[in-house]
Amino acid sequence: MTAEDKQLEKQIDGLIARGREAMRNFQNEDQEGLDMAVRALAWAIYKPGNAHLLAKMAVQDTGLGNVASKVTKNTRKTFGTLRDLLRVKTTGIIEDNPDKGIIKFGKPVGVVGAVCPSTNPSATPANKAMMAVKGGNAVIIAPSPAGYGTSAKTVEFMRKELAKAGYPKDLVQVLTHPVTKNATQKLIEKVDLAVVTGSQNNVTRAMQSGTVSIGVGPGNVPVIIDDTADLEDAAEKVTKSKIFDNATSCSSENALVILTNVYDQMVQSLRSEGGWLCTLEQKTKVQEKLWVNGILNRNVIAKDAHIAAEVFGLPSEAYKSKFFMVEETEVAGKGSFADEKLSLVLTLYRAANFDDALRITSEILDVRGKGHSVGIHTANFENANKVAQTTDVVRVLVNQAHTFGNGGGFDNSLPFTLSMGGGTWAGNTISDNLNYKHFINITHLVTTIEPDKPKEEELFGPLWKKCGDM
Repeated sequence: MTAEDKQLEKQIDGLIARGREAMRNFQNEDQEGLDMAVRALAWAIYKPGNAHLLAKMAVQDTGLGNVASKVTKNTRKTFGTLRDLLRVKTTGIIEDNPDKGIIKFGKPVGVVGAVCPSTNPSATPANKAMMAVKGGNAVIIAPSPAGYGTSAKTVEFMRKELAKAGYPKDLVQVLTHPVTKNATQKLIEKVDLAVVTGSQNNVTRAMQSGTVSIGVGPGNVPVIIDDTADLEDAAEKVTKSKIFDNATSCSSENALVILTNVYDQMVQSLRSEGGWLCTLEQKTKVQEKLWVNGILNRNVIAKDAHIAAEVFGLPSEAYKSKFFMVEETEVAGKGSFADEKLSLVLTLYRAANFDDALRITSEILDVRGKGHSVGIHTANFENANKVAQTTDVVRVLVNQAHTFGNGGGFDNSLPFTLSMGGGTWAGNTISDNLNYKHFINITHLVTTIEPDKPKEEELFGPLWKKCGDM
């Protein structure tokens, strides 16, 4: 081990030791105390001055997104998460079921390592810290190098509010600058639980580290527009969702699969909302600039529309547009318009009928995003039900702006989060929105009940009848 590695290990061991000491000094068997600490963490980022400062820092540090959207993200996600967390119990007796003879006790998982992406360098650290502390845990934030300044300031604000409320500030810490892949990996290997959002390389390394890990997969959301949809409403929602934070969200619509008999009307509705429909020549220019040597171009990712239009070489009339539409006739592979774009580029597919729309949707997810989510705009719930039955994703959103609903909404019942598991389809251990349940261990106190043993015929009878066995 080099001297540098020894120093790094010493730093991380010190962070973990301080986290464990903070947990010992934190009365984590007291639900009221846990809730008050979570309120303090939420206020650290929700406070108007802090929310705006962190949003501004995030755009300056990373060059991704826009300030107004990040202010909304800092406040809306934090408020929604706080609502969810204050409604549940995580310590002491969290469930008592006399009929089953089981009492459940919630307990901490330990020191959590929270790896966070550059796309959300303030909202994601706060979101994970709130969930971790709700379970009585300490958390160490591992920011992306690009977002370090913002994440460190977020942690500073959270520590200040914890101390002000009378709680150990070392419940929330951050890796020492500069953050490296080696430092993040060492942290993952040493904590009790690693929760990883962002780079799929980090997710893979976490899953192979030997540490209990929760990782989430990439998004690449396709949304079906069927022939019963309210096209104006769908266009308005798609537009608001697509342009939010310049499409940094993993839940941002990346493709629309539109039934042919409403295709032209839907495209016109999108144009009325500010979408620019590229010609074949313009589409070629967009593709040449969106990917450089098979890698997304950082000069386009999450940039304002006028900047992207200039990079793409689009005409001056396009500079005032909100987003850019390209039409595709088939689903190609990675690095094509079927792939995740993290930019204000929306791919349009024409489907012959609803079954064809399902086929195209599945093929897009096979390129990237399987397990994550899809959307549908429809007045026919049977079509929505068919999407859910036949598509390998965790979430199917109906008639919603995907970015605002997929990570929890005030008008749906998904938990608020910035980290969305994709199940085994995405190589993830959770098929749920990351939430408080993932940050507690549960002890089951089991007592006897009246015997619940059915007769053999009750269990085997249908098989005997079918096969003639006894």
